Amino acid sequence: MSYTLRGRVESRLTALLPVLLGACVLAAALREWWPVELVALMGAVGIALDLQLWHRLAYQPGWALLPLGAVELGAVVAVVLGFGIDAPLWPALALFAAGWLAAAVCGQALFPWLRLGYAEDGGELGRVAAVGGGGVLLALLACGATWYLRQPPVVHLAAGVHRGPLVITRREVLEGEPGAVVTGGIVIAHDDVHVRNVTVLGGENGITVSHVRGTVLDGVTVQGAKLDGIHVRLAGVVIRNCTVDMLGNPLGQGIDISFSMDLGTSVVDGCTIVGGKEGITTHSSMSEIAHNRISRTTGEAIAVTEMSMGMVMDNDVRDALGVGLYCNDRSICMFERNTVLATRNDSAGGDLSRRGFGLLASFQSEADVNENRLAANPVPMGAVFGSSIRRTARPSW
Repeated sequence: MSYTLRGRVESRLTALLPVLLGACVLAAALREWWPVELVALMGAVGIALDLQLWHRLAYQPGWALLPLGAVELGAVVAVVLGFGIDAPLWPALALFAAGWLAAAVCGQALFPWLRLGYAEDGGELGRVAAVGGGGVLLALLACGATWYLRQPPVVHLAAGVHRGPLVITRREVLEGEPGAVVTGGIVIAHDDVHVRNVTVLGGENGITVSHVRGTVLDGVTVQGAKLDGIHVRLAGVVIRNCTVDMLGNPLGQGIDISFSMDLGTSVVDGCTIVGGKEGITTHSSMSEIAHNRISRTTGEAIAVTEMSMGMVMDNDVRDALGVGLYCNDRSICMFERNTVLATRNDSAGGDLSRRGFGLLASFQSEADVNENRLAANPVPMGAVFGSSIRRTARPSW
C-alpha cells in the first residue's frame, strides 16, 4: 500500500485510540502514570518517524510492519531511557506489542471496512480521522485530569525541631524544608505516602512503614534509632538517597524490609548506611538493592534471607564484621557488580560462617554472581549448608 503523509498520521493516531484507552484503565488500576506516558511516547515517536522517514517509502508492503515496528521499538526504548520513565520492562513491552497489533489490525481490516476508499486514498480516513484524533486528545486530557486530581496534597514541614512520633494517616507528600527535624520517629499508616528531605532523630524505629502500599522515602536521614533505622513490615516501599547512622547500636538494622513477598518489588537505591548489625536486610520479600554504600556493620552488610528474592547490584560494602553479602535460608539472590572490601573475621566464638566472607550463601540458598569485586576479605566467597553459587552474566528469574 502507498500511504500519503496525511494518511500515515491519521492512521497512526486513530489506531492509537484503543491502546490509549487501555493504558488509561491500566494506569488507574495500578495507580501508576507510566502506561499513559509510554503510549503517548509511542505515538509521538511514530509520528516523528512518519514525518522524517516513513513517508519517503513509495510503497509499504504488509510484511514491512515487522521491521518498521522493530525500529520504532528501539526508538521508544531509547526515549524511555533518556527521560528516565520508570516503566517495568515486560509490561511495557506487552503494551508496545498491543499497540503494534492494534495498528496492524486497524490498517489491514478495520480501516478498509470503515472507509471503502482507504487504500486508494493512501490511508486517509476523512471523518473517521477526526473522530479518532479527537478521541486521542480527549483521552489524554481525561487521563491527565484524573491523574492530577488524584495527586496527594503536599505538606511542607518547616525548618526546626518537631516532636514525634509523627503519624501519617492520609495520602500526602511530606516535604521537609532545609533543617526540618522530627524527634521520636515517623510512622506511615496510609497508602501512597511520600516523605522527602526530612531528618529523623531517635525513636524505637526511625521510620516505620507497616501494612501499606506505595510508600516512597526520598532523601531522608535517620540517626539514633533504638531498633531499626527504617522498619518495613508487610508493605511495599521505594527508598532512595537515604542516610542511616546506626553507629553505637550493634543489634539494630539500618533498613529492614520483611514479609512483603506478595506486594511486589521493594527498592533501596543510593543510600548510605553506617553501623548496626545489618545494613540492609530483607525477609520473605522481593527486593532490588542497588548503588548503596554500607560500612562498619557487625553482622552482615546486605542480607537477603528467609525465602527472599533479591537483586543486589552496584553496591559498595566496606569494613563489615563477619559477612559482607549474605544469601540465606532458601533465598534466591543475584549479586552483580558489587564491591566488598576488608570484611573482618568474627569466628573467635566458633562460628565458621563468620570468618570474614566477602559473599556467603547459606542454608539451601542459590546465589548467582557476576562481576563482583571481592578484595582483602579473609574468605572471598563461600557456600554452606546445601547452598550453591553460580557464575552467570544475567539473573536467573
